[in-house]
Amino acid sequence: MEETNLKEKETEEKMKNTDGNNKEIKVKESNKKKKIIILAVIISIILVAILALSTVFAIMNINNDKIVSGVKIKGIDVSGLTENEAKSKIELIYQEKNSRDIELKYEDYEASINSELLEINYEIENAVKEAISVGKSNNIFVNNYNIFFALIGKKDINVNMSINEENAKQKIEDIGTNLPGALEEPDYYIEESNLIITKGKEGIKIDTENLLQKIKDKLGNINETNDIIEIPVINEKPQDIDIQKIHDEIYKEVQDAYYTKDPFTIHPEVEGIDFNVEDAKNIISAEDKEEYTIPLTITKPKVTTAQIGSEAFPDVLATFTTRYDASNTDRTTNLRIACQKLNEKVVLAGDTFSYNQTLGERTVAAGYKNGKIYENGEVVDGIGGGICQISSTLYNAVLMANMKVTERRNHQFVTSYVPAGRDATVVYGLTDFKFKNTRTYAIKIKAGVSNGIATISIYGIKEENEYTTSFERKTISSIPFTVKYVDDATLSTGTEKVKQKGANGLISETYMIKSLNGKVVSRELLSRDTYSAMQKIILKGTKGVANNTTNNNSNTNNNNKNDTTTVNTKPASDNKTNESNEIKNETSKPTNTTNKQKESNVVGNKTN
Repeated sequence: MEETNLKEKETEEKMKNTDGNNKEIKVKESNKKKKIIILAVIISIILVAILALSTVFAIMNINNDKIVSGVKIKGIDVSGLTENEAKSKIELIYQEKNSRDIELKYEDYEASINSELLEINYEIENAVKEAISVGKSNNIFVNNYNIFFALIGKKDINVNMSINEENAKQKIEDIGTNLPGALEEPDYYIEESNLIITKGKEGIKIDTENLLQKIKDKLGNINETNDIIEIPVINEKPQDIDIQKIHDEIYKEVQDAYYTKDPFTIHPEVEGIDFNVEDAKNIISAEDKEEYTIPLTITKPKVTTAQIGSEAFPDVLATFTTRYDASNTDRTTNLRIACQKLNEKVVLAGDTFSYNQTLGERTVAAGYKNGKIYENGEVVDGIGGGICQISSTLYNAVLMANMKVTERRNHQFVTSYVPAGRDATVVYGLTDFKFKNTRTYAIKIKAGVSNGIATISIYGIKEENEYTTSFERKTISSIPFTVKYVDDATLSTGTEKVKQKGANGLISETYMIKSLNGKVVSRELLSRDTYSAMQKIILKGTKGVANNTTNNNSNTNNNNKNDTTTVNTKPASDNKTNESNEIKNETSKPTNTTNKQKESNVVGNKTN
């Protein structure tokens, strides 16, 4: 009985303890829920606040014309810049980077590529537009995401780049031919009536695609330093000589020159070229040589463009004449040879004419005689002297025929046969006179000399609007000549002799005036030319003067092998006029050019 009571009491106590624990647990759970609710409310408030603020910020950024913070273009920070400011900043950096040549190197060999040749194009505008668009889409969540990643440095925009790969590859090919130990492929050329074939040679060649990629990488990296690019090379054996391929490349069927009327077109003659392929193969296989000579069959056309009838050139487009001294037979011979070379010359529409190429080198073997030329500021004898008169005559005819002069230089001194500004000097291998036939149809040159008059006419077909050309010259300033005294031991003391007459120089401007139906339609500056003054040279006799006597002018040069001494140079007493109104039949050193070519500082330069 007692045991039962004890058990009941224990059970009651346990139940009381359990109830107490349950109440305690319920209180704790209730408190925990309250805390969670409070925390959730706080977090919700914060999130709502953040969302509200970010929404406001995103809306504000959409209307902002500046780039958001942290945005970079190729590593360059453009934060806070407008579109134009960012574009200017990036363009300036690239301009500075690419103002330098690209330096290349292979062992001790160095080369460079001009960046302008590559025609580099950076798509800066697209990159800047992408930068300005960060955080400005219609989705505020995307905007905020992009803005956040920009702030932590995750937004760096690339600039796409392109170059003229054709130019780059051509330049790389040119550089490759000069590499030490470069691969030599079989080659050929025509010499008179023979085909010369050279065997190839094993060597290195540039890995073009590899180098091209290196160049692109360098140009594309805005932070790249101006380090030299190592030229990647590969070793290769030359190709075998392909006789059939060479034959196909040089073979030409003979064709006479002819013209068609509708539309009017002149078809120039073609010289026939051929060789026997099997014979050539036998020559090459018979012996291992560095060079092989293959005989060619050359067939001359029966009719050339020069022989096409006058009906193809019905109209006189221009005629210009100059006068010369017919009693000077040697100079006249030079003029006649020049005209013979020019006469019947046909220049097709779009082609460029070269005076030096047409006349060839002026040599005794070519029939040229000595004539007066200008050399180092003096009048001296020179082979071919006088042919500049013909080039000057042609120059005027070309202008009057409304064609484009592409290369021309004035003489060093004013000539007698054309007005200042209307001359064209030539020096074989140095200074040329060139023009391009910019007319619709071909033209033919007629040239000749007779009875002291050189005449050049240009024939062709008149244009629908054929302009009349005239000229106007303006003298900007005059350059007075000076006097130079030279001691001469062959003349008696006290005797003076004029070796060279003086002539004033000048600076002139020549204007070309074009008229149509009697009305002036244009007036443009043709050229601005400077002509040097020709120094007057006086020989001063010293014959009979003791060797130990001091020259009165204190300028004697005892080491002069010709017993001549240059003394003081002084201005002429009368600078208003030349000592001679004409500098007859002389040519002179070039001093200016219509296509602004640089002067060549050649010692002993001559013009003919």
